[in-house]
Amino acid sequence: MAAATHNQLSNNSLEIPIYANYIMDSKHCQKIEEGDNVDYFQRAQWLRAAVLGANDGLVSVASLMMGVGSVKEDIKPMLLAGFAGLIAGACSMAIGEFVCVYTQRDIEVAQIKRENSMKVGGENEEEGEKENLPNPFQAAFASVLAFSVGAVMPFLAAAFIKPHKVRLGVLILVASLALVVFGIVGAVLGKTPKVKSSIRVLVGGWVAMAITFGLTKLIGSNGLQI
Repeated sequence: MAAATHNQLSNNSLEIPIYANYIMDSKHCQKIEEGDNVDYFQRAQWLRAAVLGANDGLVSVASLMMGVGSVKEDIKPMLLAGFAGLIAGACSMAIGEFVCVYTQRDIEVAQIKRENSMKVGGENEEEGEKENLPNPFQAAFASVLAFSVGAVMPFLAAAFIKPHKVRLGVLILVASLALVVFGIVGAVLGKTPKVKSSIRVLVGGWVAMAITFGLTKLIGSNGLQI
């Protein structure tokens, strides 16, 4: 009888820590799921459009102004080129992103319909899956907003500086700092390495500005009058 009681107590004593550990593990897993409840695939849809738009706006307008500044010291041609680049680029990004994402959405919708046509209750599943599809309007808005934010930085950097060389230097400095910030922000939101991302974005912007500046100056110095 004593042995049976001892065995029963032993069994009970073994069950308590196992159950407690189970509760702790469950709560721990629940906290992890709640704390990291982020759909990075969905985030990548608008993040790609926003980062691409900001980088494109900054690099294209800065490069355009650098190119004009390589052959014209007057501030007006640079500002006109920057403003035209801002408006044209924002419209182009919005339309291009809208068409691209809408085409992607149509392809995914067609694939969902083909897969659900062979399933029972496929219509209900189809409605749920459509909610997770990329939004072309959201992507277009993110692109035009991000492009405008990126493009206005070099435009404002050169707008109030009259000395030509100082204007170009400030333009390069502002563009470089903004490129680093965009690279870091994109890395933080996308959970990617910050240093690699910022260096990649910065070097790409420098190359674009250098090529535009060099080729425009080369053409301008060979007799093309602007």
